[in-house]
Amino acid sequence: MEKEVKRSCIDCAVTNCSVGNKTYPNFCLTTENLDEAVLEESLKLYEEEENHKIMLEAASVEAEFYGMMTRVEETAEFAKRMGYEKIGIATCVGLINESRILASILRKKGFEVFGVACKAGAVDKSRVGIDESCKRVGKNMCNPIHQAKRLNIEKTELNIAVGLCVGHDSLFYKYSEAPVTTLVVKDRVLGHNPVAALYTANSYYKRLLKGNSENEDI
Repeated sequence: MEKEVKRSCIDCAVTNCSVGNKTYPNFCLTTENLDEAVLEESLKLYEEEENHKIMLEAASVEAEFYGMMTRVEETAEFAKRMGYEKIGIATCVGLINESRILASILRKKGFEVFGVACKAGAVDKSRVGIDESCKRVGKNMCNPIHQAKRLNIEKTELNIAVGLCVGHDSLFYKYSEAPVTTLVVKDRVLGHNPVAALYTANSYYKRLLKGNSENEDI
């Protein structure tokens, strides 16, 4: 039996919500399938002081430096406009050198910087029930909750995630009290550039489009 697919924005090739000069598809979340209550609730939340300021400053950085600034520069500019003074870095130990360079850049721009590596505390993986077989890539566990809690103690105002593993980043975002922005996402195969797999999904990484069932082409 063919699995029913609920269409949404990821199935759209029109993006009329952005350009405004085309026809919306019949499953569009702006027209036929718009949840007006959710939209209004979202807009209401932008009235909260922190949300409002983040939204305004993010928009101003985008508008003024579109296609001109690197992500590193945009992050620093956004932090400056937000009035942040202390920035936290949650880094993978495998990218500690990159994080040191980032810290140096931010310090030269006047920020106080405090970083916590994923292995800080050096806790054995068995402590939280991770299987012994997982120790083939290291004895000590990554500890994203500890990273978040430690930065919370430091009262950082903006935290930057640098190369945290899939899932570990989710836990860090969950427990960080400060807003989080991601500078680097972990991809050991593609040099931390996961979008390359999407760019080449119809060529070199064609295997990604093979499903686990009969519904391969959904």
